[in-house]
Amino acid sequence: MKQIIKRYIEPTHCEWSQLCKRHNADDEIIETRVLDIISKVRDGGDDALRSLSYEIDGVNIETIEVSDSERREAFGEVSQELRNAIATAARNITKFHMAQRFEPVRVETTPGVLCVQRAVPINRVGLYIPGGTAPLFSTVLMLAIPAKVAGCKEIVLCTPTDKEGKVAPAVLFAAMVCGVERIYKVGGAQAIAAMAYGTETISAVDKIFGPGNRYVTKAKEIISKDVAIDMPAGPSEVLVIADEDAVPSFVASDILSQAEHGVDSQAILVCTDNTVADAVCQELERQLQLLPRKDIATKALANSSIVVLPDADERIAFVDMYAPEHLIISTKDPWGVSARITSAGSVFIGNYTPESAGDYASGTNHTLPTSGWARSHSGVNVDSFVRKITFQEATPKGLMELGDTIVKMARAEGLDAHANAVLERLNYLDEKNNTIWI
Repeated sequence: MKQIIKRYIEPTHCEWSQLCKRHNADDEIIETRVLDIISKVRDGGDDALRSLSYEIDGVNIETIEVSDSERREAFGEVSQELRNAIATAARNITKFHMAQRFEPVRVETTPGVLCVQRAVPINRVGLYIPGGTAPLFSTVLMLAIPAKVAGCKEIVLCTPTDKEGKVAPAVLFAAMVCGVERIYKVGGAQAIAAMAYGTETISAVDKIFGPGNRYVTKAKEIISKDVAIDMPAGPSEVLVIADEDAVPSFVASDILSQAEHGVDSQAILVCTDNTVADAVCQELERQLQLLPRKDIATKALANSSIVVLPDADERIAFVDMYAPEHLIISTKDPWGVSARITSAGSVFIGNYTPESAGDYASGTNHTLPTSGWARSHSGVNVDSFVRKITFQEATPKGLMELGDTIVKMARAEGLDAHANAVLERLNYLDEKNNTIWI
C-alpha cells in the first residue's frame, strides 16, 4: 500500500514534541512581506489597497465598499436551498450564543462595600472572511452572530474578491442574514492593516476577528501590538482519537475534511493499534480519489501523521500536548474520554458527530485556536466581543469596616499615599467624635 500519511508506532515522549509541530514554512520571508504591506497601507490608504489588490491578486478594485446593487445581485445568485441552509445554521448559532450572554454580578463583599461586574460590548469590530480557494461564508455566521448577540455597535467585514472583483454571493447573503452593513472588497494582510489603522474608506476598529492564511495570521500577530485580535492562529487542524469502536470510513472522512482546507492544514490520527490504522489508511486511499480537491488534500496529508499508542493514558497525554483546534473522539465511552481532555478548541463526541457539524450548523463556533494555542485560549464566543468592567462603591459604614485592612496593606507595601487616601476619609467621618485614625 502506498503510504500517503506517515505512521509512528509507540513513539517515545522525546519524539512527541516533533510530532506536535505545525507546518510553518518560510515564516521569515512572510514576515518581511507582511511588514511591507502594512507599511504601504498605513501610508497610502485606499490607493495602497487598490495597488496591492492588483499586485497580489491581479484584481482591479475601483469601489472598495460593496454597494447595495451588488448585495441585491448576490441575493439572486444564491439558491433557495442554500438560503434555507444558511438560515437554519444561523438559528442554531444564535440559539447557542444567546445562552452565553453574561448576567451582571453584584456582591456585597463586606457590609457597606458593593462590587459589581457587567459586560460592555466592544464598539467597533472588524471581521475577516477568507476567500481564496474556498470562500468561507460560514465564518460570517460564526463571527457576526456573536458580535450581534454581544451588542457591538458597528461591525465591518473585509473579504477578498474573485478575479473579476466580485465577492462570493454566499458571503454577501450570509452578511445580510446577520445584519452586517459595511462590507469591503479587500483581502489578505492588507485587509488586516486597513481594519487596524484605517484608510479613507475603512475606519479603524477596536478588535479584529477571523481566520486566514499565513499572511493574514502574520498580519494579525504584527498589528496586535496596537489593536486587539481574537486569538493567535495558524492553519486549520484536526486530531481524531480512534479505537476498535471507531468506523474507519468515518475517521477517514474527518481527516480528509480537514486536509482539503489547504496544503498547510494538518490531521493527526491517534489510535490504539495498527489494525485501526490500516483500516483508516485504506479508506483514505479510497475516499481521496473521489475528492475534487484531491491535490490539496494529498499535500496536507504529507504534513500529517498517524500515531499508534496502545496505552489510554498516553493517548490522552499526547492529545493535551498537541492541543488540537478540533478534537474528534471516536471511541468507546467518548464522554468519559472527553472528561480527561484539558486542551482542545472544540470537541466532537462519538461516531456520528463529524467536525463538519461544528463547522456549519450545530450551533458552536468554528473560529478556534490553532497551533497549540488551545492550551491557553478559547474559541470565539460572546465573551470575545465584550469587555467586563468592574465597579465598586463603599458607604461610610463600608469604608470604616474595611479601612484598617487597606491602610495596613498599603503601608506594608510602602505606598503611604494609598493609605492616606483612606485615612483622609476616615478622619473626615470621625471628626465630630474627635477620633483620629493613625
